[in-house]
Amino acid sequence: MRSPRITSALGALLLAAGALLTAQPAAAGDPNGPTPPAEFTTDWHDPVTAAPPVDTPGTPSCEVVLAAARFRDFTPYRGSYTPPKECGTDWNKVVLRLEGEVKGRQYDRLGHVSVGGVEILRTSTPQPSPDGITWSVEKDVTRYRDVLTRPQPVEMLIGNVVNETYTGVLDVRVTLTFHTARGRVRPAAGTPDRVLPLTGATLTTPRNTERVLAEVYATGSGGGCEEYWYLSVPDAAPYSCRASGGPHREVRVSVDGRLAGIAAPFPTVWTGGWSNPFLWYVTPGPRAFDVRPVVHDLTPFAGILNDGRPHRVEVAVAGVPAGQAGWSVPTNILLWQDEGSRVVTGGLDRHEETAPRNSSVYTPGTAGALHRLDTDAGHRLTVAGHLNTSHGRVATTVTRSVGHTSVHRWGEGENPDALTARWTDRETVAVGRAVTRTDRTYTMDGETTVGAGDRLRTVLTLGDRADTTVLRDGRPPSRSRLDDTYTGDATYTTGVPREERHAVGTTTERYRLYGSGGCYDRTLTAVQGTVTRDLRRC
Repeated sequence: MRSPRITSALGALLLAAGALLTAQPAAAGDPNGPTPPAEFTTDWHDPVTAAPPVDTPGTPSCEVVLAAARFRDFTPYRGSYTPPKECGTDWNKVVLRLEGEVKGRQYDRLGHVSVGGVEILRTSTPQPSPDGITWSVEKDVTRYRDVLTRPQPVEMLIGNVVNETYTGVLDVRVTLTFHTARGRVRPAAGTPDRVLPLTGATLTTPRNTERVLAEVYATGSGGGCEEYWYLSVPDAAPYSCRASGGPHREVRVSVDGRLAGIAAPFPTVWTGGWSNPFLWYVTPGPRAFDVRPVVHDLTPFAGILNDGRPHRVEVAVAGVPAGQAGWSVPTNILLWQDEGSRVVTGGLDRHEETAPRNSSVYTPGTAGALHRLDTDAGHRLTVAGHLNTSHGRVATTVTRSVGHTSVHRWGEGENPDALTARWTDRETVAVGRAVTRTDRTYTMDGETTVGAGDRLRTVLTLGDRADTTVLRDGRPPSRSRLDDTYTGDATYTTGVPREERHAVGTTTERYRLYGSGGCYDRTLTAVQGTVTRDLRRC
């Protein structure tokens, strides 16, 4: 996805749970790992993240192999899925697990898994060592219960190129584990009644729908400039990645041509990102192996959608230059139905939108100063609607505001190349007397330079944060806070064979999740590919 040259190179917490695991973790609670080598060798620790594994109830379970393939080109795996008879359909938790192996030389690759046309995992891959690595990813997919209760076609693809230079074949196996509900362990509550892939421009919902979510796996990728959209500059600036409106991007959903949802895309950095794979060999950036969807609450439009006719539902990424490829936006529609009604009527009561703000000011470089681009962008949308359900009239108001500030600095030949950026995505959903507020903040602060002896150095910090508060009928609020912070500093010699790069690098990830449900706090540090610290504080 990314060539090794210096160029212009964070959905709701409730719907996002997953972790990258490793076959050989450092001892839990032991902060003292092995002594690292002086530089990277031909092998290093398998990829690992500080994120928690998916919590399971400990009840009897059943495992189904969803896909098994060796990806060496762009031929998708196609198979079939049958739900396990031994575990029935009363599931407390369904966990997807991807296990992979690869060795030799290979770029990072993007992939997906779909069941019945519904995308249930979007992922990317690590870059291998010559001696080979293994990795695994876990994800809670209980919300796709509607799809998983019936036999379905399965498709998986991790597009890959294998030749004399890029030798890494991606050997991948994907399973689903169904954890049953027994005794005091109850079936999963609150899962959608229907999950539909948005395969065209129209959507027809069941007429008794009372809640609608659209989850969009928005992904900027493919090796072109939109993989690094946050570094793009207006046409007048001398930089290799250009966009007339600058770097601001926004994931939008419209219903019948009317704006229905806005969101900030997460600035994912893949494992070849920032021209420096040594940053990511052991510790990937946040979300790189479990691309979480952007979630839009479209419930205020349910009264319009419930008329039994197809409606135009479109998803787009604003800010992408016309005709430019690089974004993928596969979308699932999650629907909850009113069991007590055949038809739920209602209407859209309020639609307020501020004019989108997007300013990118370019300051030319001088003999004593770098080129500079200052960006300030934002947008706010409020939509409100009501539904006449079997349990009374229910009003829903969704307010969402997105913001983006960044400073991009670069020199001649794009050396150095630096970015300091912050994205905010604040959402309030009021349903009757219940209010959920989620404040998301994504940060990126880094610089790549090429110095004496063609030594390329990248120093980078990434942040994925979310604060969620739920207020219900005057009861004490429930709160959760996510703080996933990655820091890395890696250097290698460019333009030489792999064995002559003399690469060094230190990376640290601290993942904290705490609130009303408890506390999780883990820190991992890797030096020259060796995990030297694994510290747990909760």
